[in-house]
Amino acid sequence: MKHQEIHKIVEILRHTVRQWEDPVVTQVAQKRDPYLVLVSCILSLRTQDETTHQASKRLFGIASRPEEMIGLSPARIEKAIYPVGFYRNKAKTILEISRTLLEKYGGRVPGELDEILKLKGVGRKTANLVVTLGYNKPGICVDTHVHRIVNRWGYVATKTPEETEFALRKKLPAEYWIEINDMLVSFGQRICRPISPKCSTCPLAANCDRVGVTKTR
Repeated sequence: MKHQEIHKIVEILRHTVRQWEDPVVTQVAQKRDPYLVLVSCILSLRTQDETTHQASKRLFGIASRPEEMIGLSPARIEKAIYPVGFYRNKAKTILEISRTLLEKYGGRVPGELDEILKLKGVGRKTANLVVTLGYNKPGICVDTHVHRIVNRWGYVATKTPEETEFALRKKLPAEYWIEINDMLVSFGQRICRPISPKCSTCPLAANCDRVGVTKTR
């Protein structure tokens, strides 16, 4: 894939993903509440979107602020978020993060990437999502879909999501940083799937190098 093709690809992606629902964390982010974005991100790890959506609704129905969350027992949070993956560990993480926010940050999620990364259990993917969706600041969230697809295109050649993030920070025009995750999550769930992607109906087929693709539909 040629570097200059990225502008055309983004336009095609924008048009394509309009037909689909936004990822769950993006829907939560419409409230512009960094705390809700952060908790939703934690719930979404290794969990399908619909499960995350229902768990977020149940949890935020009883606690949507750090001060409300720490008033709940781990068992109450576990019950609200079940069956998200690793729900027991996530309940503990949500409680600990909520306490930390109250003790060190005045009950607010910090708006800087390095500060968010200091919170227990928060990695670069989650921190970047909070920055971009919670604060509308520049950042590049790289999950498995973003990592897989930009390497499949031949736009970058990296081995880990973290390497992909830093490669994109150098190469991807800043105007696309915030939206790239949303578009590629939707695109990766429906067309550019991990195994046997739907290349025969892909609107980006002509621009993709298909790196590592051995079987398609």
